Amino acid sequence: MTAAHLPGDGGLDDRVPFLARLERDDRAALLALGHTLRYAPRAAVIHQNEPSAHVLLILHGWTKVTAAAANGYEALLALRGPGDIVGESAALTGRNRSATVTALEPVEAVAVEHERFTAYLGTSPQVSLKLLGLTADRTRAADRRRLEFASLSVRERFAALLLDLARTHGRRTSEGIELSVPLSKQELAGSVGASREMVQRLLKELRERQAVATGRRALVILRPDVLRQVLRSG
Repeated sequence: MTAAHLPGDGGLDDRVPFLARLERDDRAALLALGHTLRYAPRAAVIHQNEPSAHVLLILHGWTKVTAAAANGYEALLALRGPGDIVGESAALTGRNRSATVTALEPVEAVAVEHERFTAYLGTSPQVSLKLLGLTADRTRAADRRRLEFASLSVRERFAALLLDLARTHGRRTSEGIELSVPLSKQELAGSVGASREMVQRLLKELRERQAVATGRRALVILRPDVLRQVLRSG
């Protein structure tokens, strides 16, 4: 998930995907090292705690990155889509996967084996620097997100999340701004550190204020100004 940032923040550099940071020749050379894989919606792309053998460079489609705690609570950490890289941390550290990656829609990606990936980085300092920059940007986004969790209520965090999703994954319709990435109530809850029941109550509140409309795996933001009012009230 892109970090739900505070009002006035111009956006975080972690929104720029890895492949978009590379020069055309570097991008082509890296993609040529792997082979194409395709995943159906809701298929697991990467499993948490499993040994790692490859990184994935997403060409088409969106995925969610989640991590499960020992008590079974699942947090939505990020959304990764076209141009993004996933699994690079395990490739660089040699550790097991730290999170699960699941396709939200049909996904096409290029898988590059660890050995080929790290060997390429060793001969391509510019690409290594770009990957380091992406890592730093993602760390900055995570730090900002922790700050928000400490300073905002659940209601405010949820409003910030919906506004952020509208900016990054929204498409205008005759009704309003429809979120183009299908997220369940549990996934929305995992994004703001709340329970599914709390998200249901918040959505009910927003429906009553005619700020959102909900359907089966669809969410339309009718009045972003109401969400901004929720944030300002905090």
